[in-house]
Amino acid sequence: MTSAETPSGASTSPESSNKWRTIAIAATAIALLGISIPFVWSPNEAAAPSSAVATVTPAASHEPAAGQTEGGSCMADAKDANWNFKLKDTNGKEIELASFKDPNKVVLLNFWATWCGPCKAEIPGFVELQEKYKDKLTIIGYSVDDTAELAKKYAAEYKMNYPIVLGEGREDVQDAYGPIWGIPASFIISKDGKVCRKHMGIAPKAVFEKELVALM
Repeated sequence: MTSAETPSGASTSPESSNKWRTIAIAATAIALLGISIPFVWSPNEAAAPSSAVATVTPAASHEPAAGQTEGGSCMADAKDANWNFKLKDTNGKEIELASFKDPNKVVLLNFWATWCGPCKAEIPGFVELQEKYKDKLTIIGYSVDDTAELAKKYAAEYKMNYPIVLGEGREDVQDAYGPIWGIPASFIISKDGKVCRKHMGIAPKAVFEKELVALM
């Protein structure tokens, strides 16, 4: 969804990317009401739609979704995850989202972007969780609008040890798990394919770990 070239060589408009940036900024402003985890947002200049560099110091909070309690392992109204999508990875290879299904593993599907400060703040914790529970957990990083080149660069920089799929131009996937009003947005899927937990906004590693372990 950026103006850069996609893996297929097609050029896209920056309008959709601007939409995600606007939504993310608005969501972050709302999150200031519930202070939890401070972080500094310094978007990459190359990824920004203009030469201006924004620098803010927001804080985000975690709240359980409707029907979701802190102690339980799964929401009472948990629905089946939608796996019926074909996406490309950072090498341009087409893969089926369903290929990540494993009856022995819990899945954490994380919607993120390289320009999103809160998203990047969560990555180190995801890396640690994937390493710690690699036999019981699969984390999937769904880059909402980055090019393959940029996503691949960040994956290397942050030593991301889990698969990255590209969502540029794929609002259908976001709609299937949404509505998603901002990123990061994370969905914890049980071994039997239920979307048991939803996090709209940044959440602490400890919260993710508690919920993941409860489903393992």
